[in-house]
Amino acid sequence: MDSGSTLRVEHPKLKPVVKKTYVLDTNVLLHDPTAVTAFNEHHVVIPMTVLEELDHIKDRRDKTVSREARIAIQMIDKVVDAATPQEIQEGVSIPGSSIEGPTGTLAIYPDQLLGENSEVPYLDVTQDQANDNRIINVALRLQAEAPDAFVCLITKDINMRIKAKGSGLLNVEDYRRDRVLDDIDLLAKGYETIAGDFWSNISEVDTLREGDLTLHRIPRKSLPQAYPNMFVYDEQEFMAFVKRVDKDFVYLHCDSRDSLMHRRFWGLQPRNLEQAMAMNLLADDSVDMTVMTGPAGSGKTLLALAYGLHAILEEKRYNKLIVARSTPPIAEDIGFLPGTEEEKMAPWLAAFDDNLEILHGTDENCHGSIEYVKERANIQFKSLNFMRGRSFNNAYIIIDEAQGLTQFQLKSVISRVGADSKIVVLGNLAQIDNKYISPLTSGLTYLVEKSKAYPHAGIMHVNGIVRSRLAAFAEENL
Repeated sequence: MDSGSTLRVEHPKLKPVVKKTYVLDTNVLLHDPTAVTAFNEHHVVIPMTVLEELDHIKDRRDKTVSREARIAIQMIDKVVDAATPQEIQEGVSIPGSSIEGPTGTLAIYPDQLLGENSEVPYLDVTQDQANDNRIINVALRLQAEAPDAFVCLITKDINMRIKAKGSGLLNVEDYRRDRVLDDIDLLAKGYETIAGDFWSNISEVDTLREGDLTLHRIPRKSLPQAYPNMFVYDEQEFMAFVKRVDKDFVYLHCDSRDSLMHRRFWGLQPRNLEQAMAMNLLADDSVDMTVMTGPAGSGKTLLALAYGLHAILEEKRYNKLIVARSTPPIAEDIGFLPGTEEEKMAPWLAAFDDNLEILHGTDENCHGSIEYVKERANIQFKSLNFMRGRSFNNAYIIIDEAQGLTQFQLKSVISRVGADSKIVVLGNLAQIDNKYISPLTSGLTYLVEKSKAYPHAGIMHVNGIVRSRLAAFAEENL
């Protein structure tokens, strides 16, 4: 090669970003009111029918859904506020939709102007299915107008997805922004079982002293899945608690199974190792939030309630015990029931009375003991629909049946926890009764995965049905 010649460097040609079009269904905006910002640099279309549904829902008696509808409307208004009608129909830039590069755009589609067209598939807007069909018709029309473009309908309604595909729409998807896992079996359990002998797999270990604790420091690569407040045990006698994790090391505090199994709260003793580990997390002063998952009858509610009574009445840690859950959609609004808020909540929180009976069933006057404990521990029953906007200080809070909540709803509740308080979130992912939520998209799944690395949160999957042998049979076989 001639020394005087210059090297020619060829830069690879970057493919231009293909802008996709996403048509959003109403349930997507109710599930995540900020969904318009979730599609990066792409084009988001909201049919006029969706706005009409949001307008109708925002005034519903169901406080949870109406609140989400109002937030979604406010988000859309913030984007299109200063735009002209023509710009709104063509697409307005969405602030914050893309960190780098071009921002996404939002358009409102006047689907009330659509009519039957022999060249484009068209679903009849009959009274029963009018709104769903109008939204599908928007996606079909956009696809017909730009056959080479990517046009996708986003909806959490399974039947609507089937109808859209059957009508000829090429791309139909569920809303996946809230998915933190691809398989629910990968959900963190709060513990890891090591086959054989734990120490035989450890190449190096250091021992150090921190206050009253003796910690064993092992390389992070020896336990790559470790996160704070996780338990590790093997098939021998080894049992340890992950005190903390940094870039290079995992710090373990060794314990014995016997000491865990002999812990007692309000007369309650663990029946299996998972319950014992859960009780250890509940009693840990450094853990502000404990998330317990597991099948019905595994003792989650009983453990949470027993520790609450122990902490309030014996240790004087908190001033009150707040028990909350979301009222089922079938109830529409607890306002239809007579009495105070706590009296209205009684039918939905009867499980706590059942657990109080278990804790005081051997007392000479069971009913009198329960009423005495309710008064002394200042137990308050609340609906999640009425907890927003409040702050709970020096309180022990139990959120029950959290599997049916979205990540947005759970965030709204957890952000209410004030100073010197502890919150316990309970749920069974096998008992979701919300038609738009699956185990993978449940707020409980999101909370477990997002909080497992937080040093002041603990996670425990309480396994083993302790309610009865019949309950165990039903959970496993029916």
